[in-house]
Amino acid sequence: MRKLLLVLVLLFSCAAHAAPVILVFGDSLSAAYGIAADKGWVALLDRQLQQRHPGYRVINASISGETTSGGRYRIKQALDEHQPSVVILELGANDGLRGLPLAAASANLDVIITACRSRKVGVLLVGMRLPPNYGPAYASEFGTMYKQLAQRHKIPLLPFLLEDFADKPELFQSDGLHPAADAQPLIMERVWARLQPLLAGSR
Repeated sequence: MRKLLLVLVLLFSCAAHAAPVILVFGDSLSAAYGIAADKGWVALLDRQLQQRHPGYRVINASISGETTSGGRYRIKQALDEHQPSVVILELGANDGLRGLPLAAASANLDVIITACRSRKVGVLLVGMRLPPNYGPAYASEFGTMYKQLAQRHKIPLLPFLLEDFADKPELFQSDGLHPAADAQPLIMERVWARLQPLLAGSR
């Protein structure tokens, strides 16, 4: 009986390890900041995949407060550890909110994408927009940064994670920056629409 249990455990472990991984590599917008983890869009995406594409595993490697510099520093370890088939890259918002040089942010994202593509990992790049008080020139350059990276690497882009509800305060937490639980299904659907084409070639 003990041998049978051991064999079943090993088989389950091997099957789980073989399941293709979707790695979410982002900041607080993906880390379910301020809400229960199982209410965040990443958890909702995991449940959606179990229904529509069973066999995939979603791993959330997002860290609240993360910048593109931090992501650049830890991408190799994340790729080594999780061996993903697809990476959902959602970084840059904190660079923009802190007014950091966008040339550096773009270079950091370029390194992250290149690291993924060198391992034949599919990448979905997720963009953001800045509030108008950051000035039109900086805000425009920030949005353009994502478009240029997607074009350069020929990867799919979700231009704005908060599309269609960024102007609805009732869908945000009290800080006015982080989406509330009610907004998470909207985010998941936007990511899902861009992610599906990547799934066919990731197995």
